[in-house]
Amino acid sequence: MGLDIPLVEVNHMQGHILAHFIKNKEEKYPQFPFICMTVSGGHTQLVLVKDYFDMKIIGQTIDDAAGEAFDKAAKVLGLPYPGGPLIDKYAKEGNPEKYVFPVSNIGEFDFSFSGLKTSLLYFLKKESAKDATFIEKNIADVCASYQHTIIKTLFKKLIKAAQQYHIKDVAIAGGVSANSLLRSELFRIGKEQGWNTFIPEFQYCTDNAGMIAIAGHYKFLKGEFAGQDIAADARLKF
Repeated sequence: MGLDIPLVEVNHMQGHILAHFIKNKEEKYPQFPFICMTVSGGHTQLVLVKDYFDMKIIGQTIDDAAGEAFDKAAKVLGLPYPGGPLIDKYAKEGNPEKYVFPVSNIGEFDFSFSGLKTSLLYFLKKESAKDATFIEKNIADVCASYQHTIIKTLFKKLIKAAQQYHIKDVAIAGGVSANSLLRSELFRIGKEQGWNTFIPEFQYCTDNAGMIAIAGHYKFLKGEFAGQDIAADARLKF
């Protein structure tokens, strides 16, 4: 206040989405309107982005987020936190079709991962009762199959949303967008669907200052400043 420097408030999830507009080597940026699938430890959302701050959540998880599903599965498998990157690592050595886990079908564009997590838990209990070393012997295949199911669930709804809203620019963001299978599937499916696909540079996928800065930049340009009466809000809406 003393230096007359404006204060800008930033929505964390908007920051993840606007990370796509951080300058990159290819100078490739999504065009409005586009759909962004934000996938993190606390959120899994499908967002219709009409402008920098004109965003509408059209689908989201009704229970666990995808990142949470990865971390909880890792805990059951005896892997340290955060478990998502380790599941991704083991999955590269496994067969994604070795074990079949349920793909949720909740609502039109919503997600659910609690059933998948429970299914894995009971599966491991059953198999470990037969062989105490089951997890150790089959961890790569279990990780690959479980990860495959999460990614399949995500893209099932993303494809449906893009078709219904007639969207050709499709993006992903959030910490889980660093997952190697999620990234490769976006490019593969995007090619099949005729999408223009976008992922922030790796360092801008997980929580970072850059995404908050770019969101603050566009708010500054709009002249949207805050007073000192603001406070953090864990459930702030778009």
